[in-house]
Amino acid sequence: AWLAGVAQHRQAAGKSALAQGLSGAVIALAALAGAIWPAYATPAATGEASGETAAIPYEAWSPEAVAKAQAEGKPVFVNFTAAWCVTCQVNERVAFSTSQAAAAFKAAGAVYLKGDWTRKDAIIEAELAKHGRAGVPLYLVYPKNGGEPEILPQLLTPQILSAAVEKAAR
Repeated sequence: AWLAGVAQHRQAAGKSALAQGLSGAVIALAALAGAIWPAYATPAATGEASGETAAIPYEAWSPEAVAKAQAEGKPVFVNFTAAWCVTCQVNERVAFSTSQAAAAFKAAGAVYLKGDWTRKDAIIEAELAKHGRAGVPLYLVYPKNGGEPEILPQLLTPQILSAAVEKAAR
C-alpha cells in the first residue's frame, strides 16, 4: 500500500511510477508465495491429529475404508480437510485436539478417517459434491449399523463432536 501511494505521488508529479509498481508487484508475489507455501507441503497419509492435549488416531479416507468399518459395525467419522483451510485448522485445535473428543472416539470405538483435499484430489471432490459441498470442511458421521451419514456443521465444538460420535455408536 505504501508503494502504491509513492507511485501515485510520483505519477501526480509527472514522474514515472513504473519502478515502484514493479517493486510492489514483486513484494506482493513474494509475500503470497511465503503465505501459501506451507499449505502445499506433502501431507502425511496416516498418523495422529495435531494438538498438545489429546490426539485421535486416524487413517486416510477412502470409500473402501468407510465400507470396511461399516461392515465391522463401527461408527465412522470422516473429516474432509485441507492444510490451507483456516476453518479446518481451527476445528483441529478447538474440537479434535481435546481430551473430550479423544475419549468419545475411544468409548464409541469409532473409526476416524481424514480426506486431505490440500491438493484437490478428484475422488474427494466428487465425494464433497455428492454431499452438496464445493469445498472443505465437511464432517460426516456414519452410524455403526450402516446407513447415510449425518453432516455436521462446519464449525465444531468438543460437545458437537462428542455428541455426534456417541449418537453414531448407539
